[in-house]
Amino acid sequence: MDAPLTPQDHALAAAMRDAAREAGALALPFFREGTQTAARLWYKERSSPVTEADIAVDSFLKDRLTRILPEAGWLSEETADDPARLGRSYVWIVDPIDGTRAFATGHPDWSVSIALVRDGRPILGVVHAPIHDRLYEACLSQGAFCNGIRMTLPSGPALEPLRVAGPKPLIDRAERHLGHVERLPKVPSLALRLVRVAAGSIDVGLVSANAADWDIAAADLIIAEAGGVLSDFSGNLPPYNRPDPCHGEMLAAASWLHPRAVGAMRT
Repeated sequence: MDAPLTPQDHALAAAMRDAAREAGALALPFFREGTQTAARLWYKERSSPVTEADIAVDSFLKDRLTRILPEAGWLSEETADDPARLGRSYVWIVDPIDGTRAFATGHPDWSVSIALVRDGRPILGVVHAPIHDRLYEACLSQGAFCNGIRMTLPSGPALEPLRVAGPKPLIDRAERHLGHVERLPKVPSLALRLVRVAAGSIDVGLVSANAADWDIAAADLIIAEAGGVLSDFSGNLPPYNRPDPCHGEMLAAASWLHPRAVGAMRT
């Protein structure tokens, strides 16, 4: 069973919220809606883009968050991995700009994702979408909120067809077993796609293999606190802060729908 949050944890939640908003403000001057970013752009392994905005936001968050909780480890998409994190109970897991390709090409669906993980599971999570002016957050056992308004998923069947978002091959697979579905446009930021499940605008969010801790940890908690589940296609919850931060295929849905979705994707 998860340990309750401490007063320090609650104070950290407020600090995370402030840090996420400041990080978004730091990235905004580089963003050009509908066109190429003003930031310098280069490519990492597997043609993954990175911009100077990613690096600036990552540096800001690492400085801010490690100062407020020095004993925590650090895992970020844009920082060289330090294996010392594996021996820490608390670990910050951060994606400074989730959806860099969208950010770089002027698409509004990018976000800042911050999670605090304790003993392998998230206890605090924030996903901030600056262009949409939405901040999604959750504290363990305290509920999930968007801009201060509580998010609660329904406990029973939704109207059909189910609204599904994710990669086309996975939606094709879902449709074969879930019946007719409404195919929503793919949301480039995975964290943002998942928190929209928590917000109720997506019924089933699908995730390709190789998503990393920093893509999903904050959204995982937000979904759970709203009354949903993020899992692999066997129904297992994702563990965090392992030597390899990458995961297999996953899905997110409200708790009532989750077993049906798992059954469809496992078939």
